[in-house]
Amino acid sequence: MIDFISDFLNYGFLRRALIVGLLVTLSASLLGVSLVLKRFSMIGDGLSHVGFGAISIAAALNIAPLQFSIPVIIIAAFFILKLSKNSKINGDAAIALIASSSLAIGVFINSLSTKIKPDYESWMFGSILAISKDDVVISIILSFTVITLFIFFYNKVFLVTFDESFARATGISSEFYNMLIAFLTAITVVIGMRLMGTLLMSSLLIFPALTSMHICKSFKSVVISSAIISSVCFMSGLAVSYQLDTPTGSTIVLINLILFTASYFLGKIKRT
Repeated sequence: MIDFISDFLNYGFLRRALIVGLLVTLSASLLGVSLVLKRFSMIGDGLSHVGFGAISIAAALNIAPLQFSIPVIIIAAFFILKLSKNSKINGDAAIALIASSSLAIGVFINSLSTKIKPDYESWMFGSILAISKDDVVISIILSFTVITLFIFFYNKVFLVTFDESFARATGISSEFYNMLIAFLTAITVVIGMRLMGTLLMSSLLIFPALTSMHICKSFKSVVISSAIISSVCFMSGLAVSYQLDTPTGSTIVLINLILFTASYFLGKIKRT
């Protein structure tokens, strides 16, 4: 750990990873609680697959992948939300439809493209070395947007999460706030793809929220606990991955899994 701290002070890529990672995990932990409670947690996985398709298209067109992915993933989030409101297509089916289609488009375009292909492994599984200074600037702006909007609309999000009918009865537009949650989730997925990868990004939305629900009871305490847990798991995962030379994204997920398992058994002990 001492070597990690020393190297952190010397190497720019570690500092960039820490800044982006903390902002991403904090944003994901705030949104994850609402997504899990609304049984819409797999939207993160679906949007990550959309990200892979967007990156493939960007590579074929020779344009910046991150900047191109932002509007594509936001549009996909709104489309999933609209599809899920169709009585014939529920939320899970809508997400699976978009995810599989986007992955197929990405693989198809990649196979036809004659241009230099991007480093798909770093996009799919994450890489702290791939985070550039431009990525840090974009991540800071987008993360503060997510956190600020979530805090500002906290009460409305709380009502829409637990009881949309009551929220509508009090004059709150549940459709607007559902779209807001989808919008913020899309932004979080975009800024997390570089660090966690498109295949592992959804874990940051799910694990901290589920772990917190085994420990805390109120919505507010779960949100705060989720933010703390996600930050601790990220920093621990980053340090462990650096020391053991393991992939950053998978190491962070494994740390989350260990903590979730511990909280699960702790919750069972409390109930007995």
